[in-house]
Amino acid sequence: MIKLLKYLKPFLLSLLFAIGLLYVQAQAELALPAYLSDIVNVGIQSGGVEHASPEALSADGYDFVLSLANDTNDALIASQYVPVAAGEPLIVAGESVDTFIGTYYRLNADVSDEVRDALDLAFGETVWVLINVGKQLSEAGSGSGFDVTSDFAVTQLYAAVAQMQSIPTWPLLLASAQTSASAVDPMLKLQTGVVLVSKYYAEIGIDMGSVQTNYIIATGLNMLAIALVSAVAMILVALLSSRIGAGFARNLRATVFQKVESFSSQEFNEFSTASLITRTTNDINQIQQLVVMSIRMLFYSPIIAVGGIMMILRTNVSMTWIIVAAVVALFVLIGVIFGLAIPKFKLTQKLIDRLNLVTRQELTGLMVIRAFGNQDYETKKFEGANRDLAKTLLYVNRVIAMMFPAMMFIMNITMVAIIWFGSNQIAASTLQVGDMLAFMNYAMQVIMSFLMIALMFIFFPRAEVSAVRVAEILNKKPQIVDPAEPKKPAGPIRGLVRFEHVAFRFGKANEKVLEDITFEAKPGETTAIIGSTGSGKSTLINLIPRFYDVTEGAITIDGIDIREMTQHDLHEAIGYVPQKGMILSGTVASNLRYGKPDATDAEIREAASVAQATDFIEALPEGYDGPIAQGGANVSGGQKQRLSIARALAKKAPILIFDDSFSALDFKTDQKLRQAMKTAAADTTRIIVAQRVGTIMTADQILVLEKGRIVGRGTHRELLETCPIYYEIASSQLAKEELVNG
Repeated sequence: MIKLLKYLKPFLLSLLFAIGLLYVQAQAELALPAYLSDIVNVGIQSGGVEHASPEALSADGYDFVLSLANDTNDALIASQYVPVAAGEPLIVAGESVDTFIGTYYRLNADVSDEVRDALDLAFGETVWVLINVGKQLSEAGSGSGFDVTSDFAVTQLYAAVAQMQSIPTWPLLLASAQTSASAVDPMLKLQTGVVLVSKYYAEIGIDMGSVQTNYIIATGLNMLAIALVSAVAMILVALLSSRIGAGFARNLRATVFQKVESFSSQEFNEFSTASLITRTTNDINQIQQLVVMSIRMLFYSPIIAVGGIMMILRTNVSMTWIIVAAVVALFVLIGVIFGLAIPKFKLTQKLIDRLNLVTRQELTGLMVIRAFGNQDYETKKFEGANRDLAKTLLYVNRVIAMMFPAMMFIMNITMVAIIWFGSNQIAASTLQVGDMLAFMNYAMQVIMSFLMIALMFIFFPRAEVSAVRVAEILNKKPQIVDPAEPKKPAGPIRGLVRFEHVAFRFGKANEKVLEDITFEAKPGETTAIIGSTGSGKSTLINLIPRFYDVTEGAITIDGIDIREMTQHDLHEAIGYVPQKGMILSGTVASNLRYGKPDATDAEIREAASVAQATDFIEALPEGYDGPIAQGGANVSGGQKQRLSIARALAKKAPILIFDDSFSALDFKTDQKLRQAMKTAAADTTRIIVAQRVGTIMTADQILVLEKGRIVGRGTHRELLETCPIYYEIASSQLAKEELVNG
């Protein structure tokens, strides 16, 4: 898999940009729970008041606070508040103060966050001093306690404290209350301090309803803006990941296709056609999906996981164990699922290969299957392959399907645990409702991030199997390659083909298919090759275009070893007609121009005329622009052979090779074609493999093969006298008169 990552190099900038967008998206997602917490804690519970220390308060309120604060807090408060003359404009919590008549005390504008936090605790502590004093008086039967949840005016507190200060034991009561207040939980200090701040604001004429509404609207708009940023980043990441994945797959598929095109017949024997199709399509699609999902999830999940954990630690450490337990449970679940599913992933691709192989065999051999009445047998064969694949896929899907309900169960249990333990802390006033909601959101983000990582590990094994299969093609070194320093003929290639003691064996086979083949095919002459089935005729001529390379000896064209030529130059010198006429989808004209794209209309008409194809081509409604279906399905076998021959002739190559290319032609057409070809291709080297003696009787040289060796060489008449094998073949096909007169 790692070796294939080099195909991502052209998309490196896009990938980095996508990762940057993922970071932006993650930061936006992590910011939203904090805003939700603020809306609940500040906007709803605290009436829009953010701090336990007021931005401004009346002179009476200022004196009231200092009367309750200890020496440390007294000095801190006095250092951060300055008096404001009566009538001077003042804006507090976004609201203008213009109805209160008297002296204000305003918080310094340049106060730092650290000092503001200390002020919040100091003001909150003064509230608890008042509460503790009230408790002491209540216990002594001298007064009642102070309830921060009741509706009261702050001026009432001013009067109450003034009365308390007249009590002889006030200094002792105050000192004891200050000591107790300093030990109160900071969260309680902040919560109670905010209650009194709203009273300070109400005293100086601030509309607390407007403050609350403005805060909720402002925070909501911030959340909306952040959500829009997250959505835009998500859309851009999806677009970039899709483009990167598609481009990666396109480049990889093109490379695989080019590599397959460079394979010789020997490499094709190692990979079935069905397997090559699966590797080029399904396997690359699996890798493409992994690339897309990796960009969208693999890079995103760690950012969310780490960021969520950091935010959780800031929010409430006491419930972190719930997240740890949930993550451990997830990993145990994922481990079990992996153990069940991964072996099946590896089997799936092999079963897809098998299904494609069976399908291809049945579709290409449909006529044979029908002719022998084996439809039921082939249907059962297909159903078996299909059933095996379906069973494997169903097993994998069932296992994965079980994973999601199990994970949702873990997530729901986690939420219940957070609510249960969080509500107990809320009851104890050590946690606010908004903080619990934020913690819950962060917990879900962390769990979902691990869930996404788990999903990636599900995608990865299957993609890894596919990557190995694709890499097998890319790592396969073709045995037939161009030389480092190729040779070229001094002038145009004449087409003199010479075999010099050539021997050949397939792969690592012990027996040779051809042995000690020596002959010369000259320009302007026809060299025919005949022999019994399996004698090596097709193998012999397939050595000329280097579909295979010789094991021993050499093949030369105009004195140059074909292994010292580039394959392009070699193939440009050859017009090849395969044993099975292969016609490509397109038109008649596009097929005839396949070997020579710049061939004129006159040239392709001439080639068609020589190949005896003019009659049926011109009978088509569109003529040479008539459509040809895939594989030539809309033309007969003989028409396909004639089009194949015309295609080779249109190329006007100096060497023409016919691999039993006249077998589907009737004798009359065969004779006309050979006569026309002698005239039209008089200067070419013509090498013909044939089963019919009638096709090669007029050849200048006939080679008789038997078990990979040349056992006869000469003209038709010469071989009748000197080669018993040739005589046996000829006499089995021709009457005595034809033998003599041939």
